[in-house]
Amino acid sequence: MLIMEKRLAICLLVILLLAMGTRTIEGANILGVFSSYSPSHVIVHMAVVKTLADRGHNITVVTQMEPKFQPHENVTVIVALPTPEQEALTRAYMERVSSEKESFWSFLANLLLRPSPVLHGQYEWTLHPKVKSLYENPQTKYDLVILGLMLNDFQLGIAAKLRCPVIITWVGVPMPFTDSQVGNIDDPSYVPSVNVALEPGHLTMGFGMRFVNFFKNSFLKIVNVLIRHKMNEFYNQAFANNSDPDFPSYYEMKRRISLLFYNYHAPSEGPIRPTVPQSIEIGGIQVKEKPDPLAKDLAEFLDNSTNGAIFFSLGTNVKFSGIRPQIVEILYKVLSKLPQRVVWKWEDMESTPGNSSNIYFSNWLPQDDILAHPKTRLFITHAGKGGIAEAQFHGVPMLAFPIFADQPGNAEIMAKSGFGLHLDILTLTEKALEETIRELLENPSYRASVGRFSALYRDRPLTARQSVVYWTEYVLRHQGAYHLQSPLLHMDIVARHNLDVYGTLLLFGLVTLLLLRLVFRYIFRKVLSFVRGHSYRPKASNSKLKDKIF
Repeated sequence: MLIMEKRLAICLLVILLLAMGTRTIEGANILGVFSSYSPSHVIVHMAVVKTLADRGHNITVVTQMEPKFQPHENVTVIVALPTPEQEALTRAYMERVSSEKESFWSFLANLLLRPSPVLHGQYEWTLHPKVKSLYENPQTKYDLVILGLMLNDFQLGIAAKLRCPVIITWVGVPMPFTDSQVGNIDDPSYVPSVNVALEPGHLTMGFGMRFVNFFKNSFLKIVNVLIRHKMNEFYNQAFANNSDPDFPSYYEMKRRISLLFYNYHAPSEGPIRPTVPQSIEIGGIQVKEKPDPLAKDLAEFLDNSTNGAIFFSLGTNVKFSGIRPQIVEILYKVLSKLPQRVVWKWEDMESTPGNSSNIYFSNWLPQDDILAHPKTRLFITHAGKGGIAEAQFHGVPMLAFPIFADQPGNAEIMAKSGFGLHLDILTLTEKALEETIRELLENPSYRASVGRFSALYRDRPLTARQSVVYWTEYVLRHQGAYHLQSPLLHMDIVARHNLDVYGTLLLFGLVTLLLLRLVFRYIFRKVLSFVRGHSYRPKASNSKLKDKIF
């Protein structure tokens, strides 16, 4: 009897401990809308999806490309391919910007001045039958929409159709068009704009840099206004239903965004910038907590690299077919002579630039897992935000060949931080490449700098995955969590900038000055009249006295 009582007590204790240590989570139905034409963007978005799926939520993902994603029992992927015409336009566009090395500012200007395959491709994809069926005739009631942001926030209409909250995810640092989504403060006096890098060791900008930053910031805000106008047009064309007077407008839906997830970590990446509670940092979300095993032949290639290894990848958008053959020849000539082994991402396996024994070519490589390998000593990259974040996390120095968009700015910030160097791939010479690689491999300061960054990057109260889980479920628990919103989102331009207050003060000041002027004029006239009257009276008396005498 005593033994049975002890066993019963132990069982009750175990049940109590389990009850205290676990928490009942009901799986929500979540729709992920990731229409970006960039595979590297989709990788980041899918990392968010996998995190929530591992938690037990049911995720339906709709995208325009087959993501590099291990099948998951809680994830359903729907691929809505773009039309062949649109795919050809996008491919031609990417080849053009790769060969011309289009700047971020030219990219934005051309986005507005030319017919853009990026913008119009997003709109056409939204009307794809597979996509449209999800929001016009949904077979599932969704509790939340996660929208991958890339010049497509008119797709907030999908959440409006489904009548559920929406979280947006952005793959980089805060920018004016992302800041405006949640009301982050974007003050050009101390918040660097795109492609503006602080000098090493400085926390603030000098006059010259603030001057440049002001105009870049102003240009981006103008572009943001013009893009919002275009997004409003797309929204009305794709979703507006005149028969439903309660259907929210584009601007109303922008005020219903619950959270912004952005792939950024302020304490390590800096500079510190003011953000609202809706902005959640998930920097490095795509970095695995534990790397997956590499393929056998690749693992052997890296494991046996006596002098270390170099990983070379220009990302998922840039194709070597769009780079001049002379440049490819220089790259191959220098890399094939190195004592290090080189893992080179090359898309056309039937036409590699050579067959050197120290180079491993592949059209798809697990970037994060290779950077995590202890033998990887250098990462040659195009300076995309995702790749830089992974290299920083694993403490690998970098050589950047920035091509377009935000890449030059990313490369500049990376170099000024002491994590590596950057070169212009269009003017590359054999000598410059050799000397730069030698400097990065032989100078220990680069690895030490990025190693210190890695320690900061990893040190946070919640990991990126824990942040995604907590805040997503917070939104679900609180039906959108709109109480987190900044009041700025609900103010018009007059109230937002206190123009009515300043106008009232100005008017009050002008009226006060006018009244004071009238009062002073009145007083002045009275005083002057009194003075004149007083001065005339003695003269008059004296003249009368003289008349009497004479």
